[in-house]
Amino acid sequence: MLSSLDLIQEFVQSSIQKKDVLLSNPSLTAQTVYGSNQLTAKTEGVIATSKLNNKGSEFWVHANSSHWELINEVLATHSYLLKGEIDNRGFYQYQYCQVPKGYKVQCTKSVMLWRAWWKYRKNALRPGIPLDLLIQKRDSWYPVRDLTISDGLLYIKTLGSEIAIHSDDLVIWLNKIEDSK
Repeated sequence: MLSSLDLIQEFVQSSIQKKDVLLSNPSLTAQTVYGSNQLTAKTEGVIATSKLNNKGSEFWVHANSSHWELINEVLATHSYLLKGEIDNRGFYQYQYCQVPKGYKVQCTKSVMLWRAWWKYRKNALRPGIPLDLLIQKRDSWYPVRDLTISDGLLYIKTLGSEIAIHSDDLVIWLNKIEDSK
């Protein structure tokens, strides 16, 4: 029997390849309905969709699904990243985004970026541009120069600006893949 992770991976892979899908386990069903691949949770209804007739692949994922983090993780491994705000149906849109070589995509609450920052902050003090953490802004990647927290807001300093986000907001960022020597 397929695990939920395996089923979600097959749903995403089939959708990217524009193939029909029909898979099921006790909690999830992936199937093609009216030209769209749909992922349905037995207790929640439709939690993700991807239209097969669109030129490029896009995914729509229900923001309040109990499977959201797992779907988000699988989409990130295929370089599909969150774009924009939640729509009027309660879904996030994901689109393909080129990720620089040597980095791993993260789409997490901003608090996780803060935690990662503590690991890399010593590198930011060195001369030059710190490239350990990058944040997405306006479809480009910018190096994180500094992070501070004040009154529940995370202030992220990049090369040209400062971004303020709430501690529980989602943020797309990259961390450098460490060499395993």
